[in-house]
Amino acid sequence: MSELEWLAAALVLTNVALVALRSVWNYPFALAAVTLYAFVFFEAKLYSDMLLQGFFFVLNLYGWAAWLRARDDSGIPVGWMTQRARAIWGVVTVIAWVIWSAAMHRFTDAVAPWIDGAIAMLSITAQWLLARRRVESWWLWILVDLIAVPLFAWRGLYATSIVYVLLLGLSVDGLIQWRRAAAAGTAPA
Repeated sequence: MSELEWLAAALVLTNVALVALRSVWNYPFALAAVTLYAFVFFEAKLYSDMLLQGFFFVLNLYGWAAWLRARDDSGIPVGWMTQRARAIWGVVTVIAWVIWSAAMHRFTDAVAPWIDGAIAMLSITAQWLLARRRVESWWLWILVDLIAVPLFAWRGLYATSIVYVLLLGLSVDGLIQWRRAAAAGTAPA
């Protein structure tokens, strides 16, 4: 467990706690965390997670701009997806997982290409939905956390595994908070 991993872990926890509170200030913490985690995952040969950090960096920049534009007196408005949108996102995520994981299995020495690929593709979908302020993003983050905890512990990333246990709790809290906010009528049009 490196100091870099511990610092990245602390930044992620701060980031997600601020996201659950619908604070736009989550984004600077996210940008710093994903930058550090790219190095952590490279060292652990979890290449899907390493590359995912670059995607997160770009998507966090987009989310920051989108949240700043969406901000109103009640905070950041959130809402639900349509059934059709859920189905489309589900199918696209599964297809992306199969293609990505097969490529990681064939072309790299990744230690867990299918599980790591699932975390990556679910995280991409969750992060995109989070940037779009959709409540369903939290269900995906909960699933990511449940998959990531044992994978990271197996790879000796104990600080990161502990972080993902804590993220699981924050994700449940985020889901509760965002469901309340959506029910209160702060949903986007």
